[in-house]
Amino acid sequence: MMPKILVVEDMEAIRQAITAALAKAGYNVLQAKDGAEGLEIAFLEHPELILVDIIMPEVDGIEMVKRLRDDDWGKTASVMMLTNVEDSDKIVAVQKYHVYDYLVKSNWELDDVVEHIKNKLKAATEENS
Repeated sequence: MMPKILVVEDMEAIRQAITAALAKAGYNVLQAKDGAEGLEIAFLEHPELILVDIIMPEVDGIEMVKRLRDDDWGKTASVMMLTNVEDSDKIVAVQKYHVYDYLVKSNWELDDVVEHIKNKLKAATEENS
């Protein structure tokens, strides 16, 4: 069975584009429009990877990851930030929550993001087997 990936992104067009690209690559994709909804879905579905934007309404990406890490399952959940924030303070802030990777949207083509995710999940699977 293909891994479940949760895409947490408030911009619908971006969320749909990422979802479509990941689904086309064969992943089971879940979506959330903000960090609050993202947490709800993450705790319910336990995806193999959570792709999170930083700047979102309600609960932002940093707060979402912080709350995720307070949970027994969430402590070890794989999280990748996909954002337009290049602020080094924000990067440092999320790193302390053991974020898997930090990708700046404007530096990546969508196909490259999908390929990067594939490689990360493959490496994680090999580590755990």
